[in-house]
Amino acid sequence: MEYPIRINKYLALNNYSTRKGADELIKKGYVFISGRRAVLGDQVYRDEDVTVSNKAPKKTYVYYAYNKAIGISTNPDIKTKDILKVTKFPEKVFPIGRLDKDSRGLILMTNDGRVTDRLLAPQYTHEKEYVVKVEPNFTDKFIHLMASGVHFDKFISRKCKVWPHTAKSKDTFNIILTEGKKRQIRRMCEALHHKVVDLKRIRIMNIELGKLGEGEYREIKGEELDTLLKSLQLQ
Repeated sequence: MEYPIRINKYLALNNYSTRKGADELIKKGYVFISGRRAVLGDQVYRDEDVTVSNKAPKKTYVYYAYNKAIGISTNPDIKTKDILKVTKFPEKVFPIGRLDKDSRGLILMTNDGRVTDRLLAPQYTHEKEYVVKVEPNFTDKFIHLMASGVHFDKFISRKCKVWPHTAKSKDTFNIILTEGKKRQIRRMCEALHHKVVDLKRIRIMNIELGKLGEGEYREIKGEELDTLLKSLQLQ
């Protein structure tokens, strides 16, 4: 952590809350810097002590694994269904990351804004696994090129793990990415002269889609949640 640092960023990096949530705590007078009540925009220096009053309200965070169907978007327009309008969760939550309308599978839904930066920021390398069907059938060379890094739109993808879905698969493969460019897998395949006909995300870090049916969700809790939060350095 580099000092001086804005008080809301300091609180976010130390897992008190999101930056927006930190601003609310500061406005309500719950945050102190070396005994002085903090104000918005304050800077924290290395030798200063930051405390949050034990009277500050504690937000209860919830986390869900949701199986998104084709035609539903995390970034909707007039032609697609908004994921927030077709899902019904016990609490108000939002999706973490993207999964375009033509793709299906695992989306994490939460009210914990801290997860967004920790999971999606480019400096992190968290795994996301997909099962992809393409046409025409692929060759061993295609698998090798996909894994080695593909040039598309002035960008080179990171090296990744790619393998046929089964020993006899010629049109379906698994791929594990540690980055998340827009429609990345589709663009990688197009650069190698293949078209994606089905794309399903089955895992984000340790969270697996498993047997969730389309449109179904389950709460992430217990050891599974502990592993996720520790991997994101939020615990």
